[in-house]
Amino acid sequence: MKKLNGIHHITAMTSSAENIYKFFTDILGLRLVKKTVNQDDISTYHLFFADDIGSPGTDMTFFDFQGIQKGIKGSDEIGRIGLRVASNESIDYWIKRLNHYHIDIDEVNGLFNRRMLYFNDFDGQEYAIVSDEGINGVEGGIPWKKGPVPNEYAIIGLGPIFLRVKDKERIHHVLTEFLKFDLIESVDNFSLYEVGKGGNGASIIIDHQAQLRSASLGYGSVHHMAFRINDLDHLNQWIDRLNTIGARHSGLVDRFYFKSLYTRLYPNILFEFATEGPGFIDDEESYENLGESLALPPKLRSERKAIEDYVRHIDTLPKAYEKEYFNE
Repeated sequence: MKKLNGIHHITAMTSSAENIYKFFTDILGLRLVKKTVNQDDISTYHLFFADDIGSPGTDMTFFDFQGIQKGIKGSDEIGRIGLRVASNESIDYWIKRLNHYHIDIDEVNGLFNRRMLYFNDFDGQEYAIVSDEGINGVEGGIPWKKGPVPNEYAIIGLGPIFLRVKDKERIHHVLTEFLKFDLIESVDNFSLYEVGKGGNGASIIIDHQAQLRSASLGYGSVHHMAFRINDLDHLNQWIDRLNTIGARHSGLVDRFYFKSLYTRLYPNILFEFATEGPGFIDDEESYENLGESLALPPKLRSERKAIEDYVRHIDTLPKAYEKEYFNE
């Protein structure tokens, strides 16, 4: 069967939909391409931030479950989220940008020949801006043309994704035998795996932390990560494969913007398989007005009035940004 195409999206949990909207648009310069609700819990917003057109492999999404506690970091969780930029020069720009916005950073040079910046958001969610320079593989997306970050320095996708785990042998088996990743290199407690075309957009970094206690989900935690697959036929192949290895799974779940399949192949870590399309430009929203109003999949549209009355309003009308350059 055809291998996975790379990383499709990451879904995390936040304490504030309003604040994560400001953080991702005003500071990180990603476009809100869909403002909708959790299809399994309509009291919860589901916000999708991505490149200019909402390309698969570029979208970072958030739930704002009400009343949840803060997540506790530890092992057996999806830990740090890689955000791709095109060059090492872009890293220099992001040092200036994050310093300007008073965000603490920790520069990491040379991990698997990649230059990275580690930082956290207001919830303690962990990120790394990662340079694509010298790294071949899955292509990046299209910079948000009307966003605040100059196009040449913009975030163009997701990856690598860091998994912090206790059982190194078990996750190696899951990645190589079940998901058909290749082990590329190991350095100290880190191991780099790639699938398909490889590169940052198709990479997982395992951070082996056997002594840490198990993590607990909450805001500031990643809910799940999704892998890119071609289409419904490819998804059905993965259903057959999961059945063959005896893995429990959700079966086909139609999310309208893509079709999905969910499974846990390693304790506490939820994997999703998501189709490349149809995407976020749909019968409700054109390219020009993505993310401006509350969007609903067809199965929820008959309940629009009740949903709009129930969820609080969040103003996501477009802002007029100037491209921000930071001189020494």
